[in-house]
Amino acid sequence: MDERRTVKVSKYLSKHLRHQPERLGLTLDAAGWVEIDDLMAACAAHGFPFTRAELDHVVAANDKKRFAIDGTRIRASQGHSVEVELGLPPATPPAYLYHGTVARALDAIRAEGLRPMNRHDVHLSPDRETATRVGARRGRPVVLSVDAGAMHRDGHVFQVSANGVWLTKAVPPRYLRFPEKH
Repeated sequence: MDERRTVKVSKYLSKHLRHQPERLGLTLDAAGWVEIDDLMAACAAHGFPFTRAELDHVVAANDKKRFAIDGTRIRASQGHSVEVELGLPPATPPAYLYHGTVARALDAIRAEGLRPMNRHDVHLSPDRETATRVGARRGRPVVLSVDAGAMHRDGHVFQVSANGVWLTKAVPPRYLRFPEKH
């Protein structure tokens, strides 16, 4: 499977498993799972067929591990805008986590902190390198440090998805450290 096809299938799956399953006539269960056979049939019926081998390749090769397979079911690991409960237990975060963004978002972040926007949770990275890659998707990246240890001590709940993305409902401005230059 070539890289372009891998990316195309991955983006198609992300769109429909995270945001618009109803466009394919699919209903995710409460935890975001759908039967693989149902997904593949719905995609084919909507003009986007792929093989099970292609699906397995996309799941295995995705550097961000966006998808999880459990037996005959598949789901997006996180990032949903549709209502799901991933069932992730609370977790103790490292002292610092990181968030990649761009300079044009900094004024709003300074005023309001990090909000989930159209997702269920704020996504945080375990290291600066990952946060840099995340921020670079929208332009020149700016990496913010999040005092996750202090947030946790103050009662904020964290979860970590199967692919290592840290999730929390919001990050108030007082827990953010901004770079000197951007």
